[in-house]
Amino acid sequence: MEKSLKQKLPSIDFDFRQLEIFCRVVELKSFSKAAHAVFLAQPSVSERIATLEDRVGTQLLDRLGRQVVPTAAGKLLYKHACLLLDMKKDACNEIQGFLGTKQGEIHIGGSTIPGEYIFPKILENFREKHPLVTVALTISDTSDIEKRVIDGNFELGVIGSKSTNDILICRELWKDELVLAVPAGHKWADKKQVPFENLSKEPFILRESGSGTLKIIKEYLKMPVAKDINSLNIVARLGSSTAVKEGIKSGLGISILSLRALDMELKTGILKALKIENLTMQRKFYLIRDKRRNVSPLCRAMLDFLASTSEN
Repeated sequence: MEKSLKQKLPSIDFDFRQLEIFCRVVELKSFSKAAHAVFLAQPSVSERIATLEDRVGTQLLDRLGRQVVPTAAGKLLYKHACLLLDMKKDACNEIQGFLGTKQGEIHIGGSTIPGEYIFPKILENFREKHPLVTVALTISDTSDIEKRVIDGNFELGVIGSKSTNDILICRELWKDELVLAVPAGHKWADKKQVPFENLSKEPFILRESGSGTLKIIKEYLKMPVAKDINSLNIVARLGSSTAVKEGIKSGLGISILSLRALDMELKTGILKALKIENLTMQRKFYLIRDKRRNVSPLCRAMLDFLASTSEN
């Protein structure tokens, strides 16, 4: 009887690729987003999850409408899967370090301005030094980049405002200035600066909540020479600097933007950059990483490279 019972017990087994896909589904709460993250078609992700559930012998994920959440067994497996994947990464990193090789892929998060306007210009120099390393850059807002560095999705992040999270090591990288951007045909286009109180008379476009640019604007508008951000005639909140620029060009309103984001438009004369009287809005971009995690050889190579580009 005992022998017969043992024969009926399922043999639980899985491989690292299955665990990686499973973890991405849990973290992103979506099969389609996970498929994009692991470079597979969605049917392939669904098939591998089904195979994993079959090997484990129980359902690991619940489909709740458009959202996917782990079952009780799924939560247990996810906890151990994260540990196993971290051990695998540490083993690979140690062997690479021992062999002195730098080959593989490094995942970096960049907020909008660094991601769209700075990284593309400097990554070629990194590739020249490390031709076997692929850089996977994800662009999102500052708050999302911070969260995903802490969650372990990115080894490094570059954000538009200084982090206050104690878990993160935060280092100054590049300088930036925020200016008032108006279309070439605007009544202020020939001016160099305007009083802050004049801004309330114009339709104004802001970045979305979570944006580093928005955070800096709010901080500067608390200064005595300015007023609260609510004094502006806000007509739209848009999710990227590119969207804001397009809004300005179309006549939707004016806005405060990074000078780096306006480089092409200023050179072609499509937009004009002004200053606000008695208010110089400067900021810095910051390199962040989770101090709880080991620095891989690839991460160290990128850290050293970015440090060499620092303007501080």
